[in-house]
Amino acid sequence: MSISEGDTAPNFTMAASGGRKVSKAALKGKPFLLYFYPKADTPGCTKEACAFEEALPQLGKLDLEVIGVSRDAMPAIEKFAKKYNLTFPLASDEDGAVTEAYCVWVEKSMYGKKYMGIERSSFLVDAKGKIAKVWPKVKVDGHALDVLEAAKAL
Repeated sequence: MSISEGDTAPNFTMAASGGRKVSKAALKGKPFLLYFYPKADTPGCTKEACAFEEALPQLGKLDLEVIGVSRDAMPAIEKFAKKYNLTFPLASDEDGAVTEAYCVWVEKSMYGKKYMGIERSSFLVDAKGKIAKVWPKVKVDGHALDVLEAAKAL
């Protein structure tokens, strides 16, 4: 199963950095980006998060909320957010319900060893709660700009 453009975005409620809670219900009527990253404070994830932080002023002008999601526990997420001054919410999907719902919990392979992990993916959701754009297997370089361009079209 996968999620396609035009589908209704799956519901979610998660604890997030800064003592926040994020949920699809709370974002009703607002566009948002849900981006999934494998692990807090690793090189690719740090680069991606910092690029989104840098793009926040432009994304904010479009009234677009950005939410990062990983399966890390809250203490690791809080440490990551603080270390890089990330002001947007980083959510914890420790039980994996949201990563499963968005079909980004996949079998991966490193050095011939298979394991389960998050496939770096992003979902742009419009104000009606529909998936407007999906980026599977995200390459970090230039991704925040791609999101900005797609958000302008909403």
